[in-house]
Amino acid sequence: MIKSLPTVVATLLAHYRRHPGQLAMLLLGLWVASALWSGIQAINATARDSYARADAMFDTQLDQLERRDGAPITRAEYHALRQAGLPVSPMLEGEIVTQDGTRLTLIGIDPLTLANDNPLAQADTSRSLTDFLTPPWQTRAAPDVLTTTSTLANGKSLPPLALAPALPPDTLVMDIAAAAQLLESGEEITRLVAARGTLNEAPTGLTLTRATRIATPGQLTESFHLNLTALGLLAWVVGLFIVQAALGLALEQRLGMLRTLRVLGVSGRSLVLALSLELLLLGLIGAAAGIASGVWLARLLLPDVAATLGSLYDAGVGRELNLPWHYWVGGLAVSLGGLLLAGGGVLWRAARLNMLELGQMQAWRSGYRRQLMLMSTGGALAVGVAVALYVWLRFQPPGDGLVAGFALVAALLLASALWLPPLLALALKVLTHLARRRPLVHWALADMQLQLPKISLAMMALLIALATNLGVGSMVGGFRLTFLEWLDQRLVAPLYLNAPAEQYADIDAWLADRPDVSERLLTRRSEALLESIITPDVSRALGTPIELYGITPGESLIPHWPLLANQQDREAAWAAFDHGAAFVNEQLATAENLSPGDQLNLRAPGVYETLTIAATYPDYGNPSGQILMASPQLAARFDAPPSSMGVVLHPNADVDALREALNERFGLGSDALSDQREIKRVATDIFERTFTITRALNVLTLVVAALALLASLLAQARSRRQQLAPLWAIGVPRAQLAQLSLVQLGGAALVTGLLALPLGIAITWGLVAIINVAAFGWRLPLYLFPWEMAVTLATAIAVALLSAALPALRFWRASPRTLLAEEANQ
Repeated sequence: MIKSLPTVVATLLAHYRRHPGQLAMLLLGLWVASALWSGIQAINATARDSYARADAMFDTQLDQLERRDGAPITRAEYHALRQAGLPVSPMLEGEIVTQDGTRLTLIGIDPLTLANDNPLAQADTSRSLTDFLTPPWQTRAAPDVLTTTSTLANGKSLPPLALAPALPPDTLVMDIAAAAQLLESGEEITRLVAARGTLNEAPTGLTLTRATRIATPGQLTESFHLNLTALGLLAWVVGLFIVQAALGLALEQRLGMLRTLRVLGVSGRSLVLALSLELLLLGLIGAAAGIASGVWLARLLLPDVAATLGSLYDAGVGRELNLPWHYWVGGLAVSLGGLLLAGGGVLWRAARLNMLELGQMQAWRSGYRRQLMLMSTGGALAVGVAVALYVWLRFQPPGDGLVAGFALVAALLLASALWLPPLLALALKVLTHLARRRPLVHWALADMQLQLPKISLAMMALLIALATNLGVGSMVGGFRLTFLEWLDQRLVAPLYLNAPAEQYADIDAWLADRPDVSERLLTRRSEALLESIITPDVSRALGTPIELYGITPGESLIPHWPLLANQQDREAAWAAFDHGAAFVNEQLATAENLSPGDQLNLRAPGVYETLTIAATYPDYGNPSGQILMASPQLAARFDAPPSSMGVVLHPNADVDALREALNERFGLGSDALSDQREIKRVATDIFERTFTITRALNVLTLVVAALALLASLLAQARSRRQQLAPLWAIGVPRAQLAQLSLVQLGGAALVTGLLALPLGIAITWGLVAIINVAAFGWRLPLYLFPWEMAVTLATAIAVALLSAALPALRFWRASPRTLLAEEANQ
């Protein structure tokens, strides 16, 4: 058996020499499935490596002290605090630009006063600590920074670089004295830090931020990566449809060869082993090409991913791939595992068929009715799983069930894909009966029934790709409309002022006397500890840090500020808000299951307050909970400093004149005044960049589905000519037969597209009502776009017609001699 095995494998592979198209489609399926999956995993692996390095910043367990008025802390203030016995350490942070335009974050520290177990203060040897502290100093650099030029745009040079693998991307750490020289900060310090729990309260004029307040990027971005993984897995599954179709057709065409091998003495076990080795060889080739292409795809998409995560979560991601060894092993295992999954049926059928059955040439049609029954049963089971998951999610706390939400969407996709072939078979059977008096139409429908076993997998792939594109497209479009509407609601003032906290009182009094100013919308920010929640049913202790945000409920703001829920009506909610009640954002309400009327107990240094919730409001894009109060109430009860001011002008007021007067009167910087239009433009640009990756992967998935359909049609092109040749011989024109082939597949694609519409709506609902709530804590409105649905139908038909065009063109251009030869082979 061992000696004959190489010969058997070579004989099996010789089939692809006569049918190179099948080999190309088989390798193509493995390639695209592996490439998309590997590319996304490469992006995720690089991002998570960046998060692990960023944990050196987020998991340092440092409490932070900053000035209440937002101004920098001076070295004199730091020295005074140290002399008073406070165990604080200075930290200076800023941005530098290298000569090649690279922007880097520079952090200056004092390792002698920083906690010894802090990653920023650790050094390998005493010699390296000496180099770090004394001229010419030392720059600890993240791995991706080592290749960057050490000359800055202003002509200065960085101290000698030393690798610090634990640092986040684009980050440098050096002694605070060296950093002060490069940043030209003079006597200013960005913040003071202390080991967690060493400070009981903030000194006068400073605010204390506890280490537990900081969330890691990995926590915030988990949903983003889960979305990418789901799209990659979807593309992998669609690619395997190509593999399954190519393997099945190759088995059908090699049944005579397999029978001959059995007659020559090759055992069934040896034959299965030879087929397995063939799959392994082809799988290694396809997986290697796919992984290499996946790395290229990851390099192409990584800048957009890094920009997206930086915009949404302030999470730095390196621009260079950093792939661990298990990425390569995992990519190969997933590719080969998918091939085994797709080829398992082929091996099973080859092992079970005896020599007589091997000669019947009906591996695709034998028992197809039984397969349809199994598909119907499997689809029903998948629907049962989806219903069970939905019922289970209904009883879960709000915001939980992210993985279950994806499983629900996957079950819906699986059920629809499994039900598609039985539905197509039923529709063809009914139409065949209705067209019994029209011979050519009757033949076309009956012929389509014979083709269904061969194209059903490709149609399933097309259904999944179309429904996913429709679902994700509707979710993105709905989010875009909601986001822009939310911006219009929030940015009601044409000008927004950001000034030092101590200047707001004078600016407010000055603006009050100007006839062109209608309203001043002052905002304030503070922090407190949410100690407990009191509801009608239960009182719960929490101890969670929470952000307090104050707004001025003026005539311009109230009509545009959306509320999701209130006790009575909007007017009563705003009246209560003006008298000290609070609004909570949807994130906090979802996470803690809060409703209007519940009470919140808050503690801050020297303050203990109880607030009643008057309403909840949407707060799109905010990853954390927030409590909203009227600015005068927040200032009186929590001593919150001003943070910004919206300036509402009377109609026909001169915005530029007011800007110049403010700058001249108060000496404000160029960044102190922001135009509403510029804020909208920047926010919209961030949004558009955010979904670049999703759109690209959706398009790639649809391309893979088209390739699956094309692979099925090319693989059966010869048998199709054999079926069409008799019709040509009895007088049906070739052009009409070619058109008939296009109509057959176009009709099947139209039915598939029609079924994709409700499935896409269901996916949209799962994304906005379950997955988005579980991931971010807020729900999007469900928007449907008729034009996009029409485009989905047109796409389904176009994909089918393009896939059928090449075989139809070959038939139409075939010579009479070729068609006569095909007819003679019947």
